[in-house]
Amino acid sequence: MIKKWVQSFDQYFIIKYIIKWFILVLPVSIVVGSLVALFLWLLELATQIRWNNEWLLFLLPIVGIIIVATYRSVGKNSEAGNNLVMDEIHKPGGGIPFRMTPFILISTVITHLFGGSAGREGTAVQIGGSIAHFFARIFKLKNEDLRILLMTGVAAGFGAVFGTPVAGTIFALEVLAIGKIKYDALLPCFFAAVLADIVCTLYGIKHTHYIISSLVGTKGSLSLFHVDYSLLLWIALAGIVFGLASFMFSELSHRTKALFHTHIKHKLLIPFIGGLLIIGLTYVVGTTDYLGLGVITKSGIGTSIVNAFKPNGVDLMGWFWKLLFTVITLSAGFKGGEVTPLFFIGAALGNTIATITGSPVDLFAGLGFIAVFAGATNTPLACTIMGVELFGGQHVIYYAIACFIAYYFSGHTGIYTSQRVSVSKANMDTPSGNNTIKQIRESKTKESGNQISFIRSIKKLFSNE
Repeated sequence: MIKKWVQSFDQYFIIKYIIKWFILVLPVSIVVGSLVALFLWLLELATQIRWNNEWLLFLLPIVGIIIVATYRSVGKNSEAGNNLVMDEIHKPGGGIPFRMTPFILISTVITHLFGGSAGREGTAVQIGGSIAHFFARIFKLKNEDLRILLMTGVAAGFGAVFGTPVAGTIFALEVLAIGKIKYDALLPCFFAAVLADIVCTLYGIKHTHYIISSLVGTKGSLSLFHVDYSLLLWIALAGIVFGLASFMFSELSHRTKALFHTHIKHKLLIPFIGGLLIIGLTYVVGTTDYLGLGVITKSGIGTSIVNAFKPNGVDLMGWFWKLLFTVITLSAGFKGGEVTPLFFIGAALGNTIATITGSPVDLFAGLGFIAVFAGATNTPLACTIMGVELFGGQHVIYYAIACFIAYYFSGHTGIYTSQRVSVSKANMDTPSGNNTIKQIRESKTKESGNQISFIRSIKKLFSNE
């Protein structure tokens, strides 16, 4: 009688749900947080070694061949990376091999050691997804619970690698489908992101701190927010530019990868040629600032994310060079994430816009930092929250404007081809529902091909006449 009375309250089942998922998430968070800490430590070590041994860059083409050959021979389906994790969340059953964790961790560190331009988010997310899937097999979870546990792995990896657990939570929910968020995994993802971040921090890992010291505008009625209405137009225009930069990065990445695979028959030559291009570009620009993560430079001066927050701290075209270096590195088969390079591209582009318009440099660098990421991943909410976690909440209105506008102007593209378009942006004539970005791209390519064939047929008809 008492049991039935207790079960009549929704809170009874909510408490059971919370306890269940805290228990399931705990081992995932501990392992993922520990592995991310190891990964970040190795990444820092690799960067220091490369700085002190610049000749390592000349081995990049050879290392690329080894990475690609290893993935092709024993990597199984691990090469699909983040897209494999997303596919498994959308439709559990294909499986995520445990070997994905050591493969992506080691190959990313090696990419950075020899000078490839890549990030770290992709590695952390793949570690999280692989470990979560491993524990799901141990727990013998059904597909619905497997889906949620995989999402907690994504949240744990993201939250720990950047030290932004709330953004990591929202990212795991938001990144799966454009325009649609399901909240059934909200608390589990939050538990995972917070716990993994705590575990990572306990190992002594310290995240880079970025400071926006400019307090632009007058305080609003809530006293926490600063708004300069005369600056809003420049921020809105910058948001458009950030969105176009996101579009440019995503499209150039997909097209360059397709170009490599279409025109180079021997696939092991792709990383070799990609490595040679990186070496050549390094000599063209005359600096090694665009190699590796790019958070800081060896000397402390030059183009980097940290220096983008300073007036005249970076080259005005630094954002473009980082974009080019990263597109070639990842398209050629080297491993790592896209997000930290996107931070670099956005911050450097924000610095350039601020320099040209006379706007606050640190503010616009911060806006670019999160907005280009928002556009390339189609996660405007997560990136707005990330701005608050990284830079403080005084300028949250500006963060939202930049991220939301960049999200729209990046179009129906993104760095994750398995991301689904559930709701079309601005009612564009684009298929929505269960279509992925990859499917939409293939559809557009087919339509373009048909149009070109039609035009050629018309030209041929008139030429015959």
